[in-house]
Amino acid sequence: MRTPIRLLLAGLLAAALNCSPAWSADTTRSSPARRPNIVFILLDDFGYADSGPYGAKDIRTPQMDRLAREGVRFTDFYANAPVCTPTRTGFITGRWQQRVGLEWAFGFTADSFRRRGTEWVRETDMHALGLPTSVPTLPQALKAVGYATGAFGKWHLGYRDEYNPTRRGFDEYFGELLGHSDYYTHTYYDGTPALRDGLKRAQSEGYLTDLINQRAADFIRRHAQEPFFLYVPHLAVHAPYQPPGRPKPSVTKANMYDGDRRIYAAMVERVDDGLGLIFAELERAGVLDNTLIVLSSDNGGERYSDNSPLSHKKSTLWEGGIRVPCLMRWPARLPRGVVTTQPAITMDLTATFAALAGAPAHPGRPWDGIDLMPILTGAREPETRTFFWRIDRPGRQQKAVRHGSWKYLQDGNVEQLFDLNTDIGERRDLYFQRPEIFSDLKARLAAWEAEMARETPEVLVK
Repeated sequence: MRTPIRLLLAGLLAAALNCSPAWSADTTRSSPARRPNIVFILLDDFGYADSGPYGAKDIRTPQMDRLAREGVRFTDFYANAPVCTPTRTGFITGRWQQRVGLEWAFGFTADSFRRRGTEWVRETDMHALGLPTSVPTLPQALKAVGYATGAFGKWHLGYRDEYNPTRRGFDEYFGELLGHSDYYTHTYYDGTPALRDGLKRAQSEGYLTDLINQRAADFIRRHAQEPFFLYVPHLAVHAPYQPPGRPKPSVTKANMYDGDRRIYAAMVERVDDGLGLIFAELERAGVLDNTLIVLSSDNGGERYSDNSPLSHKKSTLWEGGIRVPCLMRWPARLPRGVVTTQPAITMDLTATFAALAGAPAHPGRPWDGIDLMPILTGAREPETRTFFWRIDRPGRQQKAVRHGSWKYLQDGNVEQLFDLNTDIGERRDLYFQRPEIFSDLKARLAAWEAEMARETPEVLVK
């Protein structure tokens, strides 16, 4: 068990390594022995209906089934954004990604800029930007209160060493840094090597999902007797669509999206196998019941995924682009086999994990999400929530706000209003029937956008 002195030293060391003001390590909140381990498994482009708990018939997910059977399944859980980088930013920072200017995914589809005084200067190197190092992170906060921290999988918050997970609060990292990579050669479509073990370029052979699963299980094996935070952001089931056991052909920009539903299913099932490895290691160490396990997706599915009964897909603000699966299991506190309709969003997980660990938010930068645990355990009544999304790109202008069951959606020049309680598929526009709700949601969106406009981000990706 770590002593209070070691906790303080851990906080000071985290501050020194991460070049960010230290959090106060409040060791009076709860003893490390009683604090839960935290495991967060984040899939990429995972369809809403692509697991057993959400109705899949052609994909076997026995471990996800176990999570739902022994824990809580959300029906109304949302990603912070309809694409990778901004959702990961929302989680790692615990705040709206618009506050730091990361509104789209790093890579060849993004328009990227650096701030130079009052001017924005275009960044032509698609691998040059990252989550600004001045921005505090969740793993820094957890490390400061004595948690061992490990990340294994897709980072997508910066390729250069200054943005590496080991510089942002993680003790250990293994995975690929970019938006995608060949699952076997571990290179971006243009040949850029993506795989890292800490700061070192890695040469590991094997299927990326398997390598991530193995390293995650090994982290548990080595840290089971101390509080730990394990972040497992899989590349799967993002393109390229390469199943286990088929290393050829290597990925190119031309073939990256070639695939079919069977390949997609095999990729999902290999992630589920890794969840089984995590269960086994936690059981072997005797800490399974005091470990919170959460599984979700960074945005809605695309191409070979199934988002039914939702409309549309990834990269849109229709429900199919932002509503995602979320499963939680923690027998020490959570009920068993419960389905909750409480609306929630990715950055709520940040606030929840921090509260359980006794890790305060960075001074002056409160979490934008909420601690979900009191609601899930029945200590507090369900809340009416308000969420916002925005896509501001050439060729795609969308905005959305959900308050209660009502959703306002602006898609180009078209504005619509939906009651998601009765119309989850967003088929019946109630704009003319409920003008007072329409006006209220537009006012809420305008106020949120005004708040975001007061921020002064260092970079802008859109």
